[in-house]
Amino acid sequence: MTTENVSFATIREQIDAHDRFVLLSHVRPDADAIGSQLGLAHSLLELGKEVTLLTEDGVPSSLAFLPGTDFIKTPDLSTEIDAEVVFALDTATKPRLGEKVNAAVAGIPHWINIDHHITNPRYANLNHIDSNAPATGEILYDFLDSTEMPIPQASAENLYAAISTDTGSFQFPSTTAKTYRIGASLLEKGVRIGEINQLLYENFPFRRIELLRELLNSLKVTGDGKVASWRLTQETVQRLGLELDDSEGLIDHLRSIQGVHVAVFFEELDTGKIRVSSRSKDDRVDVGQVCGHFGGGGHKLAAGARMTGPIETAESKFLTQVYDALEGIG
Repeated sequence: MTTENVSFATIREQIDAHDRFVLLSHVRPDADAIGSQLGLAHSLLELGKEVTLLTEDGVPSSLAFLPGTDFIKTPDLSTEIDAEVVFALDTATKPRLGEKVNAAVAGIPHWINIDHHITNPRYANLNHIDSNAPATGEILYDFLDSTEMPIPQASAENLYAAISTDTGSFQFPSTTAKTYRIGASLLEKGVRIGEINQLLYENFPFRRIELLRELLNSLKVTGDGKVASWRLTQETVQRLGLELDDSEGLIDHLRSIQGVHVAVFFEELDTGKIRVSSRSKDDRVDVGQVCGHFGGGGHKLAAGARMTGPIETAESKFLTQVYDALEGIG
């Protein structure tokens, strides 16, 4: 295990030295997770490598259009993967890969961890963590480009989806001039930008709109107008027949409210736990630190946690920490 970032050249050496790879991402994967897996996978396949792709929860239906998603498998507890190297992508901690995924790859000796979460403890043999990168997809583009790995159109489209979604369609403060240059380079490699953007942002099932209506009915604006929050209960999940990714990105409606500094989404899971997603629009309010009080983490402006229910208790405890973080901010 290394505490410092290894070079991209060192990672390329591992690729050249081995033939069989398994690529992983976190539970409830988003476009940065899936796009990173597939972006790297298509490049490895171009080199003639054997590649297995696993996620605990499978591919969200909203991302099924990305090139290669049919190759991503969900393991069961009897699955054992025959590979030489594990790539853990966009996953801040090893448990976030999921119990079944971890069991499936437990016997593989070489691990490489590429991520952009500042809370990542560097759990692999080789780690490259860049918390300044707005998306893991951006780190992977840098890796592929700088080590002269292939970037076929299928890789480019997946990496574009990864970067676009994790930057809020190139709008979040973490977006840099470099991010735009990478976006332009990906377009030059064949990304169907109009079609990909439409599928990413304008292709939602009607139940998602029904969910938004329910969430708006639960909306609270507190903390002198600085905090917006809403909640999703299991009753609503069951009644609307929601899928895991139906709520993805809806927290941005809370962020968009004028005067709001912090947005929080409380979601009741079928385990009884409460999934908390938080966003900050103010550099002075570190939601990663707030989530850290409850065993979570992430980024300064975007973080999450899992809390003990009931949802009312979790909401009260979490918002109290948010109000403390906002104290003295006008």
